[in-house]
Amino acid sequence: MTETNKKQSTTAFYAEATELVLTEMQTSSDGLSNNEAKKRLAAYGKNELAEGKKKSLLMKFAEQFKDFMILVLLAVAIISAIVSHEVVDSIIILLVVIINAIMGVFQEAKAEQAIEALKQMSTPNATVLRDGHTLSIKSDELVPGDIVLLEAGDVVPADIRLLEAASLKIEEAALTGESVPVEKETGVLPAGDIGIGDRVNMAFSNSNVTYGRGKGVVVNTGMSTEVGKIADMLAQADETETPLKNNLNDLGKFLTIAIIAIAVIMFIVGTLINGTSFVDMLLTSISLAVAAIPEGLPAIVTIILALGTQVMARRNSVIRKLPAVETLGSTDIIASDKTGTLTLNQMTVEKLYDEFQQKSAKSTIGTDDLAIKIMNYANDTKFAQDGTLIGDPTETALVQFGIDQNFDIHQSLKKEPRVGELPFDSDRKLMSTVHQLADGRYLVAVKGAPDVLIQRTKRVFVAGQEHSMTEKQKNEILFNNADMAKQALRVLAMGFKYLDELPQELTSEILENDLCFAGLVGMIDPEREEAAEAVRMAKEAGIRPIMITGDHKDTAEAIAVRLGIIHDGNSNAVLTGAELNELSDEEFAKKVYNYSVYARVSPEHKVRIVKAWQQEGKVVAMTGDGVNDAPSLKQADIGIGMGITGTEVSKGASDMVLADDNFATIVVAVEEGRKVFSNIQKTVQYLLAANLGEVLTLFIATLFAWDTLLPIHLLWINLVTDTFPAIALGMEPAEKDLMSHKPRGRSSNLFSGGVFSSIIYQGILEGGITLFVYWFAIQNPAHTALNMPELSTQALYNLQHADALTMCFATLGFMQLFHAFNVKSVKQSIFKVGLFRNKTFNWAILLSFALMGVIILVPGLNDIFRVASLNGIQWSVVAGASFSIIPIVEFVKFFQRKVSAEKVEEAVIE
Repeated sequence: MTETNKKQSTTAFYAEATELVLTEMQTSSDGLSNNEAKKRLAAYGKNELAEGKKKSLLMKFAEQFKDFMILVLLAVAIISAIVSHEVVDSIIILLVVIINAIMGVFQEAKAEQAIEALKQMSTPNATVLRDGHTLSIKSDELVPGDIVLLEAGDVVPADIRLLEAASLKIEEAALTGESVPVEKETGVLPAGDIGIGDRVNMAFSNSNVTYGRGKGVVVNTGMSTEVGKIADMLAQADETETPLKNNLNDLGKFLTIAIIAIAVIMFIVGTLINGTSFVDMLLTSISLAVAAIPEGLPAIVTIILALGTQVMARRNSVIRKLPAVETLGSTDIIASDKTGTLTLNQMTVEKLYDEFQQKSAKSTIGTDDLAIKIMNYANDTKFAQDGTLIGDPTETALVQFGIDQNFDIHQSLKKEPRVGELPFDSDRKLMSTVHQLADGRYLVAVKGAPDVLIQRTKRVFVAGQEHSMTEKQKNEILFNNADMAKQALRVLAMGFKYLDELPQELTSEILENDLCFAGLVGMIDPEREEAAEAVRMAKEAGIRPIMITGDHKDTAEAIAVRLGIIHDGNSNAVLTGAELNELSDEEFAKKVYNYSVYARVSPEHKVRIVKAWQQEGKVVAMTGDGVNDAPSLKQADIGIGMGITGTEVSKGASDMVLADDNFATIVVAVEEGRKVFSNIQKTVQYLLAANLGEVLTLFIATLFAWDTLLPIHLLWINLVTDTFPAIALGMEPAEKDLMSHKPRGRSSNLFSGGVFSSIIYQGILEGGITLFVYWFAIQNPAHTALNMPELSTQALYNLQHADALTMCFATLGFMQLFHAFNVKSVKQSIFKVGLFRNKTFNWAILLSFALMGVIILVPGLNDIFRVASLNGIQWSVVAGASFSIIPIVEFVKFFQRKVSAEKVEEAVIE
C-alpha cells in the first residue's frame, strides 16, 4: 500500500489465509512501525465515522413551506392583502402557516442524530502492537495493517481479520441480530458472498468481546468498516414521503384547480352576462377564493397529530415525527426484527433431557438433579453485587435455570470447591471443571457440544446409578438431541466422572474421556409472552407481520411458528440472505409475497426487503433495536425503535420509539393512528363541506345578483365554525369496528371511504338551504308597507334586505355547527356512534353557538357586523332550516348503508 492509495480494501479477507492477509496489508505479526502508522493515518484518515450533513434551523424552517397546500395559502394571503385589501384574512392565514411550520421544526429537530450516535459507540482506546511493543492508543488513530489485541470486555475498534483466537466469543447482536455471542476462529472460510454473521474469522467494529482473547490485523477503518457502511446508508437514505403528506398535497392541488375554475367561471359570468365591472368581479372572485380555501386545515391537522402523540406517549409510544402518528394507521406491513423485539434477547433454558426423559424447564425437577449440578459447575458465570448474572448468555441461562429450580450454587461450591479447570476451546468444543468432594474424590463436570461429548461417554446415569451405555440408549440420546435441535433449541450435553486423585497435569485426554452421560439441555431466546397475541391482532387488522433477523434459518422459522407468523412446516416462507442475493430485484418483487421470514440477513438485505414492499404500494413499518436496523428504519415509511434495548443509533433513525419494547404496543399505536386519520378525514369533510356551502352560496347569489353575505360574515363564520368544532372532531373516540377493517394502504386518500361524495352532497345541501332561507326572507318580509307606511321604498327595502341577510348568515353558521354532529361518522348513524361521548366536542359546539348568537343578539355588536335583530318567526325559520341538515343526512346515510348491505349480500350469493 502507498500513501496515495486512500481507498480501503473490499477484499473478502475471510476467504484468505492469515499469511496472505498480512502480506496484502504490508504488515507483520509484530505490527507496524510508528512512522508507517503515521503515513497510513495521513493516507486513510482517522478511524471515525464521517459527519452527516446537518441542516440549519433556518433550512428546516424553510422546508416546512414546500407543501403545495402551504404555498397556495401563502399566495391567497398575498393576493387577498394586495388586491382585495382583506388584511385580517391575510394575517390569519400567515399566522396559521407560521405556527404550523414552527411545530413541524420542533417535532423534527432531533431527526438526524443517528450517525452521531454511531460515533459515540466507538471505544476510546485500542491495544495494538507497534514496533513489536504493546501500546494503548486512541481508537481513531488505528490504521489498516495495525495488529490489535482483544480480550473480554473490549469493544472491537475496527474491522479485523483474526490471527489468533483463544476461546474468543464476540457479541454481535447490534450489528447482525444474532442473539448469542459468536465463537471465533482463524481458519479460512469458503470464497463467496458470506453473510456478516457467518464470517467467524472476522471481528467487526463496535461489537463486544464477551469471552477469551484474540489477536488480529486491521483490514478496514472508519467509513470502510461494516458500521461505516451502515452510516453511509443512513446518510444516503431517501426521506420517505408519508401518506398523509401526499394526501394533503393532493388535496391542495385539487382545491386549487377547483377554486380557480369556479372563480374564472364566476368572473366570466359576472362581467360578460351580468355586466358587472371588471374590478368588482375580480375582487368578488378573489373573495370567493379566500372563502373556499380551508386556511385552518394545516394547523388543525397538526393539532390533531400533536394530540395523537400525547395519547400514544401515555400508551408507551414516543413519536419523534408528527406524520408518523397517521402513517401507523395506514400500515400494511410490520417488518419486525426478531432479537429483542419479538423475543426477549435473553437465552433461556426450555427443555432438559436426563434419565431418558425430556422435561419442560417450567416443571419442578429438583435440586438434587445431577444434570443441573453439572451445568452449574462447568460454568464461568459471575454474580454482580446486585445479584445479576454476568457472563456468556448461554452460561448465565444455565445458572438462572438452576436458580429457578432452587439449586444453591454458592452453597454447593462451598462444599465442593473448584480446584481445576479446562476452559472452553472452539476446537474441542468442551469445558471442564474439577471439584473436590467431601469423601476425598474429585468430580469432573463437563459440558459442551452433544456430538463431541456423546462420543466420549461410555456410561449413563439413571436412578442414581451409573450403567454401561447400550447402543439403544445412545441412539435415543442422539434422537432427542436432534429433536430439540429441530425445535431451534441450542443444545448442550453434560457429562461427568469421578477421579480418586487430582492429576498433576489437567489435559483433555485425562479429564474429558470415559465420561458418564448426565443429560441434554435445550435453550432458546424465547418469544415475548405478548408478542403472539400482538401478531394475531395485527393479522386480524389486515396487517402482515414479517420477521427479519440475522439469526439462523431454523431458529427464525421456529420462533415464527410459535408466534403464528407462519404455519408449522411452511419452510418455503423462509428466505435466507444468501438466497436473496441470488434473486434480482425484478425476481424478488415477483416473489416478495411468498416470504414472511428472512434469516441471516445483512443491513443491505433489510433495506432491500423494505423497498420491495414499498414498490408494491405497501406502507411498511420496520421495527428494530440494533445498529444493523438503522438503515431500514430510516428507509421504512415508519421506523420503530426500541426504547429500552435499542441503541441510540436505531432510536435516532426511527420515527417512533417503543418506551416498553413491547411489540404489542405497535398494534395499539396502529389503532391510534387509524383513529387519527379517521378524525382528520372527518375534519376535512366538515371543513370542505362548509366551504363548499359558502362558495355555492356566493357563486349562485352572484349569478342572481343577490347580496347575501358580506366578507366580514364569511370571516366570522370561518373563525367560529372552522376552529373549535374542527379541532374537537380530531378528539373523537375510535369507532368500534376500526380495527376490523383492512389497512387503507398507500393508494387511499383523505377523500376515500365515501368522504368525497359526502362533501359534495352535504356542501350542496348547506348552500341550497342557505339560499332558500334568503329567498324565503325576501319573499316573506317582516317589514311591509302595510304596517310601516311612514318609510320610503328604499328604506323599507334596506330593512327587508337586512333581515334576509341576517337570516342567511345565521342559517349558514348554525347549520355548519349542527352538521358537525353528522360527520362524527361517515357512514354510521350519529345515534350509534354516540352524540355526546366527546366532551370537548360538546363544549366546542356550545361555545361556537354562543359566539354566533351573540353578534346578532347583543346591541352594538350587530351594528359592527351589519346584522339585524330577528323576531320569533324568523328565528324559528333559521332554527328549522339549520337543524334540517341532520335528518336529511341521516336519511342519506341510512340509504347508503342499505345499498351497501345489499351489494355485500349479492357478492356472498355469487
